[in-house]
Amino acid sequence: MSTTRSTQIVVTILVVSLALTACGSSAPAVTEASAPTKAAVESTAAPTDAPTEQAAIEPTATTAAAIEPPAAAAVSFANDILPILESRCLNCHGGRETKEGLSVASYGALMAGSDNGPVIVAGDAENSLLVQQLLNGKMPKRGPKLTPDQVQLIVDWVSAGAMNN
Repeated sequence: MSTTRSTQIVVTILVVSLALTACGSSAPAVTEASAPTKAAVESTAAPTDAPTEQAAIEPTATTAAAIEPPAAAAVSFANDILPILESRCLNCHGGRETKEGLSVASYGALMAGSDNGPVIVAGDAENSLLVQQLLNGKMPKRGPKLTPDQVQLIVDWVSAGAMNN
């Protein structure tokens, strides 16, 4: 087996492990005991004329997929969340009035919370008052309720850390 093929396998394992760690997923640590044996690697090796230096450095579908951020991280406050809040919540929470001291007019105002304290617990949708109120159908009190897709966007945004993005 060529040294290039061995190097390619080890680099691929390390890249996938690092990518999974960066995305918050856990991957088994690559140790000498868990690394593929030379016999196992040789049994899967391609014919000697197939691998090239170029093939050794091109990303594989596996590594590209592992580097993709989770779907929830793609939720944008400015593009996805704020328009929902403006269309369904702003009349009572930040337009002419701020019921319960809660304004949803901006990221800072939303994260400041209400008279009752924080309404968003970044990374914890289950313990976020805003999410609880939406899921229980208690908010909005007037006007059309949020669609299930809109509620899910807010849940995903809060679960992903409620970033100001």
